[in-house]
Amino acid sequence: MNDSPTAPLSPVMAQYQEIKRANPGCLLFFRMGDFYELFFEDAVAAAGALDIALTKRGRHEGADIPMCGVPAHTAETYLARLIRAGFKVAICEQIEDPAEAKRRGAKMLRRAVIRVVTAGTLTEDGLLDARRHNYLAGLADAGGELGLAWLDLSTGAFALMPSSDAGLAGDLARLDPGEILLPERLLARPALFELLAEWKPALTPLPNARFDSDGGRRRLEEFYRVGALDGFGNFGRAELAAAGALVDYVALTQQDEAPYLEPPRRVVPGSVMQIDAATRRNLELMANLSGERRGSLLATIDRTVTAAGARLLADHLAAPLTEPAAIAARLDGVQFFAERAEAGGMLRERLKRCPDIERALTRLSLGRGGPRDLAALRGALGETATVKEMLAAPGLVPLPERLREARHQLGEHGTLVERLGRALAAELPFFARDGGFIAAGYAAELDDWKRLRDESRQTIAGLQARYAGDTGVGALKIRHNNVIGYYIEVPAAHAPKLGVDFIHRQTMAGAMRYTTPELADLETRIASAAERALALELRLFEDLVAEILAHRQEIAAAAAALAVLDLSAALAELAETSGWARPAVETGAAFEIRQGRHPTVEAALGSSTFVANDCVLGEDRIWLVTGPNMAGKSTFLRQNALIAILAQIGSYVPAQSARIGVVDRLFSRVGAADDLARGRSTFMVEMVETAAILNQASPRSFVILDEIGRGTATFDGLSIAWACLEHLHEQNRSRALFATHYHELTALAAKLPALACHTMRVKEWKGEVVFLHEVAPGTADRSYGIHVARLAGLPGAVTARAEEVLEVLEKGEQGGALARLADDLPLFSAARRRAEPPPPPSAAEALLRDTRPDELTPRDALDLLYKLRGLVAD
Repeated sequence: MNDSPTAPLSPVMAQYQEIKRANPGCLLFFRMGDFYELFFEDAVAAAGALDIALTKRGRHEGADIPMCGVPAHTAETYLARLIRAGFKVAICEQIEDPAEAKRRGAKMLRRAVIRVVTAGTLTEDGLLDARRHNYLAGLADAGGELGLAWLDLSTGAFALMPSSDAGLAGDLARLDPGEILLPERLLARPALFELLAEWKPALTPLPNARFDSDGGRRRLEEFYRVGALDGFGNFGRAELAAAGALVDYVALTQQDEAPYLEPPRRVVPGSVMQIDAATRRNLELMANLSGERRGSLLATIDRTVTAAGARLLADHLAAPLTEPAAIAARLDGVQFFAERAEAGGMLRERLKRCPDIERALTRLSLGRGGPRDLAALRGALGETATVKEMLAAPGLVPLPERLREARHQLGEHGTLVERLGRALAAELPFFARDGGFIAAGYAAELDDWKRLRDESRQTIAGLQARYAGDTGVGALKIRHNNVIGYYIEVPAAHAPKLGVDFIHRQTMAGAMRYTTPELADLETRIASAAERALALELRLFEDLVAEILAHRQEIAAAAAALAVLDLSAALAELAETSGWARPAVETGAAFEIRQGRHPTVEAALGSSTFVANDCVLGEDRIWLVTGPNMAGKSTFLRQNALIAILAQIGSYVPAQSARIGVVDRLFSRVGAADDLARGRSTFMVEMVETAAILNQASPRSFVILDEIGRGTATFDGLSIAWACLEHLHEQNRSRALFATHYHELTALAAKLPALACHTMRVKEWKGEVVFLHEVAPGTADRSYGIHVARLAGLPGAVTARAEEVLEVLEKGEQGGALARLADDLPLFSAARRRAEPPPPPSAAEALLRDTRPDELTPRDALDLLYKLRGLVAD
């Protein structure tokens, strides 16, 4: 390339920049042979994110052009890292082969972006977590309202709901979307500043015009090919604007490939339990406090055996229901299998053979599926017939309504399964372009081309033997080179023996080379056999995909039905093996848990170790729980919140029995953490979360509060805790568990009629404290903090000094006591103690030191004991 500063870009670089300008905001993966290459600023960014070499390719405007690249066959691995780093990537492919470019006289290949990969539009298994949804969310405002829509491109799930400034944080926490589309104007909405700052890495602002509600309605009507959306639900303008923007964005990123999306489902406000982000984090619903799945409630209860079943469980756990009838329907399905463990076990064994057909169907609909996706559909749909037959067994009829609907949705897929069974080979490549996935016997023409391709050596050897026999030249050979292709070679002395059909090609030293029309025809057919076989296989693949997509609604329904069956059987297996009970969920304000346990802690400790406790909130709808650290207050609070969640997702619960009035909102203020990035101290975070509870909790809510006010001065904290407890009782009127070390709060029990005092029982034994982990009526008289400090390993001098200080403070007159303590600073006391010489040994100690036990007779030992006793007495 010309190194002159004014040298124009090469045609390829010009093509690159043209495509790059059409895809702003994306890294451009530019296909160059077997690599995807990146140039200019994209190369610098990608090389840093991927930790790969940054090189150069030519010059532009007097400077080297930065370049890096990744192999095309491993590009998915690099894509995953770039998406996790927050990039969007446009995939630019060669859309013609070199032969086509040469025929049209072009100097370079045609290229085009075939897809834009973003965090919310992933479909490949290697880029996704198989056991959770990957939502693309859209947020819009219209008519003074907020609308929220979300879809999972990899499964086809699609839903809408109205939202609000106050409720949006909880809605996003429930969905945990990978990417959020929103109009640019919402970035300037003061009420959303802090929330959108939290979600900044996931935000994709788009022009306001993309979120027009009328345009959104039209886009949805066009996508679903309907004249009106009334059959799907009564959607608000803001919801339509958000949903339309999602469909438009999917078309843009998928380059107009039409994915399969379920009909949009409207989530009715109030139909699911509202749980804010802080409560989800504190209760470790989906992840532990370190952000890992291990140790979360989801990990503890997940016994599903299919990916779709696991995703359904995660959805249910994120959004517990608030309608008792719908909850009961789910519980009926769980109870059915819980009472028929053998049938549930047999069903689970069949379901283990079902691949993830939801995501396979999406990849096929987007034109990026492969033969293994066809095999996944063959396998899972093949199991549906067996599952339907199992559920029709005499001992299982009648089925509960939810299971009966699932059995019906499994459908009939025998014809499609039979065709896929005949068509697909036993060993399948990952990509259709690799060929070799159509079984022998499925297409006669394909078999012929494959035979010619695979048996060319034998065919040439047979032709060589025939020619040698016909001419009588035993030394006749058929050979091949890349210049003249196949040729017949004979020693020069035998050339006259060849007939007129042998056409001279080359004269060599001592040998002559010929061809024949028959050999030329065979060469042409061999040369094109592989190409024609692959082309035919690809046509057959497209035929199979077309048949699948013609039945995609029935296949999607079957996939959803398998997930429902899997989840019902999994929760039944959990209940059976863990000794859980079916809860009664009803309207009203009941909260009666008998012998409740914490599911995650019990799973870690074992059921024989965990101490179960009752929690009955009736007329006493608020329990004030006191007791020492380490006694189990936080565990008790959390376990009752988790039991409420489990009950309302339609699961059995870790208790002897449970009767729960529907919880509309669940709040948790447990644990301590700061938020330095937003300038919030630990105490500020505590107060913000407490404010949310006091401002939003209702009589149908359930609240757990742990150690309110501990992050500030004692009297400030006590005052705040006192006022919060009164507010909960008088204004919110919620069911609540309020744990505290402020024993002064127990005095409120005489003033607040719905407040009852309970404590964590402990037992003192020989100077030690034994935590019984039992909740009982009453109040604690001590917190035993110094004992816990000793257990934690604080130096003995520190805990001893702490006991001295505590003794002084407990005598009252704190002002004078504190002054005396300050005058006796432990630093100087400790120094004096170190300076004092050790006391001399006592007479008893001296006698013991001089005694040699091995030399004592029994009589001597007895005499020694009497001497020691006398010395101690003196």
